[in-house]
Amino acid sequence: MDATEWRITGGSALLDGALRGAEVALAGGQVAAAAPGSSMRGGRVLDARGLLVLPGLVDIHGDAHERGLQPRPGIGFPPAMAVRDTAAQLLASGITTAYLGVTLSWEPGLRSLEAWRALLAALDAVRPGLAPDLRVHLRFEADNLDALDDALSGIAAGRVHLLGFNDHTPAILRKLGNDKEMAKYAGRAGLSPAEFRALAERVAARRGEVPAARARLAAAARTAGIPMLSHDDATLEDRAHYRAHGAGICEFPMAEAVAADARAHGEAVVMGAPNVVRGGSHLGWASAAPLAERGLVTVLASDYHWPALLAAPFAMARRGTLDVAAAWALVSANPAAAAGLTDRGVLAPGLRGDVVVVDPATEAVVAVFCAGRLAHLTTEGAARLA
Repeated sequence: MDATEWRITGGSALLDGALRGAEVALAGGQVAAAAPGSSMRGGRVLDARGLLVLPGLVDIHGDAHERGLQPRPGIGFPPAMAVRDTAAQLLASGITTAYLGVTLSWEPGLRSLEAWRALLAALDAVRPGLAPDLRVHLRFEADNLDALDDALSGIAAGRVHLLGFNDHTPAILRKLGNDKEMAKYAGRAGLSPAEFRALAERVAARRGEVPAARARLAAAARTAGIPMLSHDDATLEDRAHYRAHGAGICEFPMAEAVAADARAHGEAVVMGAPNVVRGGSHLGWASAAPLAERGLVTVLASDYHWPALLAAPFAMARRGTLDVAAAWALVSANPAAAAGLTDRGVLAPGLRGDVVVVDPATEAVVAVFCAGRLAHLTTEGAARLA
C-alpha cells in the first residue's frame, strides 16, 4: 500500500468556498479527488466524521521561530534545533506552508548578518527532512547597508521567497532617550544601552544611502520573480512609494486609509491573526477583524504566535459576519494567492495535498497532511485510522 495515498472520509470538506460532506483523496502528493463518491478506493483511510477537512494554512509572516533561536535575551540555541522545533509547532497549528519572517537588521545578535547566514545554512541542511514547506520572508531593515550584498545574493540564489521592506530605524531613533526602550533593544542585541545608542547614531548617519539600496533590492526581487511587501505603512505616500518599487502587498498598515488605498489598487492587505484572536492590536493600531469583514484586510498572518492563525477563522466566525468557510480564505487561499502560490490554498484536484483536519468542537488540529503525506496526528486522529 502506498503511504502517499489517503482517503479522508465522512468529514465536512471546504470545497468551492463552502463546507459540505465529501471525501477527499490524496495521491502522488496532490488532491486526487474532492467530491462525494470518489472513485479512488486504494490507500489508507482517516475517518473524519464530525470533523472539518480544510486546506492547510499558509502563513506569509511568522517570526515565532526567533524564540527557538533566542528564548531569553542573549541565550541562543543552534539554528538547526530551532528550525526543527519550529516545524513541529507549525504542524501542531495546522500550518503547512510557512514564510519565516527573518529580520536582517543592523542590530547585532538575533537579527544580525551572522544570524541570517546561520539560519539560511540551517534551513538548507534540515529543510529536506521536514514536512512543512518552509520559505524565507526576508524582512530587510532599510539602514542595514552593510548586509545589502548578502541580501542580494540570497535573492539571486533563490534562498529568499518574499521580500519585505522594513524601516524601523526612525522609530528606534525616537526612543534613544527612553532608558526602558533602550534596555529592550540593547538586550536583544547583546549590547549595553550606551553601546546600542552609539550604534544607532552611526547607522542613522548613513541614512542618505537608503533609497539607492532599496532600489537595488526591488530590482533584484523583480528579476527573481519574488513578491514584495511593505511593512507598517503609515501614510498613503508610504504605500505609493513602495508600490512604485513593485511591492504589491501591504502588510500591517497603520491607518485604515492606507488599507483602503491598497485594496483600491487590487493589492493584498495583511494583518496579524493575534490581533483577531485578542480582539485588537497589542500596539493600539487598527482592529483587524472588522477590517477583514469589510474586505479591507484580505490576509491574516501568525505574526508572533503560530497558534493564532488556526484560531483566527473561528474567532471571526463567532463575530457573526463571516462563517468559518469564508474566514478560512484569509489564512489559506488568500495568502497563497498573494504569495503567488497557485498550487495550494484550496482543496481541488491536481493541487498540493496540504490538508488540515480540525475538530470544530475544540478548534484543535486532529491531523495534518503535507504534500499528500501524513505529517501530524494526535491521539484522537490515531483512533480514527482505518
